Amino acid sequence: MEKDIPTWILSVDSEDREFIRKFILSSGSLKQMAKDYDVSYPTVRTRLDRIIQLIRLNETLEQETLIKYVKKLAIEEKISLEVAKNIIEKYKAERDED
Repeated sequence: MEKDIPTWILSVDSEDREFIRKFILSSGSLKQMAKDYDVSYPTVRTRLDRIIQLIRLNETLEQETLIKYVKKLAIEEKISLEVAKNIIEKYKAERDED
C-alpha cells in the first residue's frame, strides 16, 4: 500500500531511487558505484551527500504538525493520498520561500 511507503522515498526522484537501489546492491561501496556510473569517487560521494540531506530535510518536515495532520487525514482516507501529497508539496514550497 502506498500509505506504507516512507515519505522520504517519495521525496526523491526516480534517478535518486535508482542510485539508492544500486548503492544497496553494491553493499554500500562508493568505489563500486563510481565504477558503475563511470565517474569519480568524489562525484558519487557528492550525490550521496545530496540524497542524505534531502532525506534528513524530509524527516524534519515530517515532524511538523501540519504535515502530520495531513498524513493522518490521508491514512484515515478522509482525503486522497494525491491530495495529501499536493498539500504537503505546496506547504514545503511556500515554507522554502520564506
